[in-house]
Parts: sequence; structure tokens; C-alpha cells
Amino acid sequence: MFAAAELSDDKFLCGRLRLLQPVKGYRAATDPVLLAAACPATSGQSVLDLGCGAGAAALCLGLRVPGLHLAGLELQPDYADLARQNAQRNGIALEVHEGDLARMPGALRRDFDHVIANPPYYPPGGSPSPVPGRARAMRVETPLAHWVAAAARRLRPGGWLTLICGADGLPEVLSAMAPKLGSASVLPLAAREGRAALRVVVQARKGGRAAFRLLAPFVIHQGPAHDGDRENYTPEANAVLREGADLLARFR
Repeated sequence: MFAAAELSDDKFLCGRLRLLQPVKGYRAATDPVLLAAACPATSGQSVLDLGCGAGAAALCLGLRVPGLHLAGLELQPDYADLARQNAQRNGIALEVHEGDLARMPGALRRDFDHVIANPPYYPPGGSPSPVPGRARAMRVETPLAHWVAAAARRLRPGGWLTLICGADGLPEVLSAMAPKLGSASVLPLAAREGRAALRVVVQARKGGRAAFRLLAPFVIHQGPAHDGDRENYTPEANAVLREGADLLARFR
């Protein structure tokens, strides 16, 4: 487990959510916040976060939509412990299980209304992070197709998968959805206007039959380049990342 000196206390959603995270290791940034903001869950529904880490996505969602039944699966015990601590300190109920999505713990072998996931997106090879927890959290070991298949098994008929991944992983994700998941939508995430989208949010429904939708890009930062020591979010990104707005509200 992480020692207190190894942790930072970080603010999310304008400080309404406080998360303990390792100073050295995988640290949540915007991706889990965007993932939570895209999930169409409503109060009383159940949500499973595959690879929940320290709980950022599940707890952002739990703060945005009170009354959810939240569960998380995390491979690394240190991060699973942090997720439990973070849930308790924020007063949000989150059931956290340790295990591999390829060998789902028995307690999670039930149907959920929603599954959310932020799989690792750095390809294998190259120079891994010297911090093992960060390397394991960010570098692909389990193919994206396996994440999609695990999610499909856990969804009830009509349930929704919401996933954020690198744009280069999109073909694999879409291919893996057939035949169980349909009604797919893809939201490209562009750092700035005119830039290529390096990440995408993918959403699909178990048993869905609606036509595929490629949505207009969501632009995160204003201006053509970084302008000084400030975040410079677009108004739309500010509403999502700071105020907890629904990322896909304009498309629903």
C-alpha cells in the first residue's frame, strides 16, 4: 500500500471531489472526468468501472449523478485500496474488487446498466515508466477487444458501454463490438481547433440497432497553441471538467 508521504491530495470538479493519488505513478487527469461526463447513467442505476484505478471516473460520476450503485474492478491492489479510501473520504458508495477483467471476480458476475472503461493506451514496447504502477496502468497489456468483450458480458440487455481510448484504437474497439453491441457513437476529442483527435469517447448499447454516429469533435483548449501557465479551456470543456456537465448532452 502507498505510504502517506507518497500521496498527493488532488482536486477534481472545482474541488468538490478530492482524490488521494500517488505522487509517482499513474495519476488521473482529464480522461476519467470526460469518461464520467459521457456516461448516461441516471439515479438508481448500476455502473461498473473496469480498471477503476484510484476511483476517479467512478467517483466523478457518483458526484454528478447521486444515487448510483457503483462498482469498480482494479488489477493493482495499491490502487484498489486508494479507490476505497477515496470513496469513503468523499462520502460516495463504491464497491471495489481486485482482479483481472479476463478472470472477473465472482462478486461482479452480474448485470449492470452501464460499464465504463479507460483502458491503457500506450502500445507495448519502447521505454516503460520506471514506476511499475504507472507502466502497468498506461501501457497496453490486455487488447482493447478483451475490454469490450468483458464489458459486453457484464451489461444487461439495453445497457450502455462508455469507453475512452486513443484514436488509433478505434478500429479494434468498433470491430470487437459486433455482434453484441450496436447503436455506436464516437466523439473525437481534439486538444485544439483544427488539431487531429488523439482520443475518442465511444458509446454503444447492448443489442442496439441504431445507425452508427460520428459526432462533431469536442475541443478542449482555446487558441492555436498553449498560452502561458494556464489551462485555457473552451467554455464547453470548462463546463464538463470543472462543473460536471454532461459531455454528450448536445447529442442526446
